[in-house]
Amino acid sequence: MRNDYDLQQLVEPLLAWYPLHARELPWRSEPTPYHVWVSEIMLQQTRVEAVKPYYARFIEALPDIRALAECEEDRLLKLWEGLGYYNRVRNMQLAAQTVMAEYGGVLPADYDELLKLKGIGHYTAAAIASIAYGLPAAAVDGNVLRILMRALECDLDIAKQSTKNTVEQWLLPIVPQDRPGMFTQALMELGATVCVPNGEPNCSACPWEKLCQSHLNDTTDRYPVKEKAKVRRIEKKTVLIIRDGDRVLLQKRPDKGLLAGMYEFPWIEGYATRKAVLEFVKQRGLSPLRIRPAGDAKHIFSHVEWHMKGYVIFVEEPYVGEDYLFAEPRELRDQYAIPAAYAKYFIL
Repeated sequence: MRNDYDLQQLVEPLLAWYPLHARELPWRSEPTPYHVWVSEIMLQQTRVEAVKPYYARFIEALPDIRALAECEEDRLLKLWEGLGYYNRVRNMQLAAQTVMAEYGGVLPADYDELLKLKGIGHYTAAAIASIAYGLPAAAVDGNVLRILMRALECDLDIAKQSTKNTVEQWLLPIVPQDRPGMFTQALMELGATVCVPNGEPNCSACPWEKLCQSHLNDTTDRYPVKEKAKVRRIEKKTVLIIRDGDRVLLQKRPDKGLLAGMYEFPWIEGYATRKAVLEFVKQRGLSPLRIRPAGDAKHIFSHVEWHMKGYVIFVEEPYVGEDYLFAEPRELRDQYAIPAAYAKYFIL
């Protein structure tokens, strides 16, 4: 990276490009603090097109901070179902409750105050401050890191928090005081649609084409630099879809840890035999009638992979205990949040 690179020269071409190329997105049409907050949390590690229906459903059900703060947990998790990372929506609710108690039901128009709220980090606080409140703040996400590392031909590791902190400090002096929200969104848009994370960047469509050092030096494939992630741990499971007619047996996960508090199908650690599955079912006071394979599935979390084999077991006697319940198809659809990891086995 050249030490004399002038970041200021990137601002005006970007701001001229953005109004002509910005996508129409539901949270942009009405960028209230609450809408920006919900959308930014949803967009973490999820594609824009995938988020749209979830965002619409969530805002319709919980239109404001009070509704979020008061929502019953099972309903909240159901509204979030499919987005994953359920602690994010739990943290949102805790933050909403704090906002109701301490800020009069309105997200504070202050970057440092936003950072005090549960689940709101530097990026989300800066996005809310700049987009919703028009305050000068530097929102640095993966898109922003990528386009700046390429523009500057910078070899800082974007996986490190120190790099994000450095880039925030680079950007703050050049955030336009009169258009901070547009600047924030323009940076995001450029990274999402032109200087993309996967595949070749579309340099001919980039407003920085003549300013980008890696483009000029034909080194875009080298940037950004990112340390390889650690190898994920493999966990093998046998998933049991235990059915009494149309009803399906569910159990609730522990209140802490991965997928905390969500409902799931019972499972056995490792790959169990048919005999072991039937014994498992009998030990829970159920009378199995027949069993059939339900196929294999795999789900990837950030640090672990689940490799699953499934069985459908039809039983004769309904059973309800402290840790189990039989759910009707309507309840599976509308009431109980089932992790996406079990999507292959989600039988209505």
